[in-house]
Amino acid sequence: MSTMDSPPPAEPYVLADHPALDLLNTVALINGTACDYFQSDADVLRWLARMGVPACVEAGALEEGEVLRSARTLREVVRTLVIRRKAGEAGNYAALNDYLTKCPSYLQLRAVSATGLEVERRAAGLTPESLLAPLAEAAAELLAHGDFSLVKHCEHSDCMLWFYDRTKSHRRRWCSMSLCGNRHKVAEFRKRQAQVTRTGLD
Repeated sequence: MSTMDSPPPAEPYVLADHPALDLLNTVALINGTACDYFQSDADVLRWLARMGVPACVEAGALEEGEVLRSARTLREVVRTLVIRRKAGEAGNYAALNDYLTKCPSYLQLRAVSATGLEVERRAAGLTPESLLAPLAEAAAELLAHGDFSLVKHCEHSDCMLWFYDRTKSHRRRWCSMSLCGNRHKVAEFRKRQAQVTRTGLD
């Protein structure tokens, strides 16, 4: 996301309406330069918490940098597949399938009240892949069942963010109306004002 009109956000935007696309959006354009919001394991774990993905990792449980490397690898695998799927091209799903084999997990029932139950997924072992498994699974579901006419890039020239268009009309154009939508309106207003000024000078 270009930030000529506002200071860069401290955290990546979560506005894609799909977790796999929000993963892609952890790289954004800042003043015309791609900015990777994943710079450490802590960055990834903080983002997972924002996404509602439980990721409790005790200090020393994993080698430093493992979670970061795994998250970046998954992100670029998913990015390549989404781009190809959006273009109507066949993708090579081997890398994502290989990633998914490293995400062993199982379902557990948990009582949430005297009569209420909840099903939760738990990792069979602590690995970087198991922490990121919900994102890998969400990406697989998107690629298999998503309507890719609704998977879109923000139309602003200074933005690289993706989103899933869940609006009723399916005419969403911007990552966010308050961000790029507003910037587009301001730019169009300035263009009209400039035309009026030029016309008045002629």
